[in-house]
Amino acid sequence: MDALTTPAERFDGLPGFPWPARWLRGDATAQIDMACIDEGPQDADTVFLCLHGNPTWSYLYRKMIPVCLATGARVVAPDLIGFGRSGKATREADHGFEFHRNSLLWLIDSLDLRRITLVVQDWGGLLGLTLPMHAPQRFERLLVMNTGFATGEVSEGFRAWRQYSNSRPDLSVGALLKRSVPTLSDAEVAAYDAPFPDARYKAALRAFPNLVPDGADAPGAALSRQALEWFKTRWTGDTFMAIGMQDPVMGLAPMLSLRKALPGCPEPLRVDDGGHFVQEHGDAIARAALARWGGR
Repeated sequence: MDALTTPAERFDGLPGFPWPARWLRGDATAQIDMACIDEGPQDADTVFLCLHGNPTWSYLYRKMIPVCLATGARVVAPDLIGFGRSGKATREADHGFEFHRNSLLWLIDSLDLRRITLVVQDWGGLLGLTLPMHAPQRFERLLVMNTGFATGEVSEGFRAWRQYSNSRPDLSVGALLKRSVPTLSDAEVAAYDAPFPDARYKAALRAFPNLVPDGADAPGAALSRQALEWFKTRWTGDTFMAIGMQDPVMGLAPMLSLRKALPGCPEPLRVDDGGHFVQEHGDAIARAALARWGGR
């Protein structure tokens, strides 16, 4: 599998992002080196596993991470393969639902993560929500934002996004984030662009919209339906939901539908001025979740 690594100097001095990468060297499962943030005590009582989506990277969690670390927790925030500081497979065909799911299972096993609070949004949820049924003894809580189960049904809003993405093989990530989050500074916009010097590094960005299962038999759909049923019938952990209300695709209606599948999920935190990338309000979201969970 051919892969590129973004030059390290592109990640120097990013605003609000002081954490070095911890590297997991690729094995037969992941094949490509994966980078993650791994901060806090290795033996902490709580591990926040923060999973980003497309086309972002762990930089999206920079406002949540300090709040979680302040509780004495450990925070692990990987960059999916093809994103952030991780290696980037150069062919769109190298990316697949099972491939990326297996790379996350490999990360969890490699770091032997336990007492996990799973934090997910966008593809972080499409992939991440399938993980607890694989190793339920490792997971205790769920913080879910603007995502869902990839069961094979997609909205017209998502189809429009997929068409837009497919028309832009050299998608400008920073410009996209700036449209969604107008308050971003120029330096923050540049930070979202940092992993992708040119179109050669963007195979994952081009692949992911077409990996969302669109049909009952699409790769990942059956697995996602199994995960949905597992959550409905087997999930006993604590759950907190935050909704970016300005999200045109994964906003209020789909998130309230998702809430019905999560036993014991309380009334969601509605972030009125938050969009799809609601982690840009992450400090407030993390504090609200921690308050619900007794401050830890």
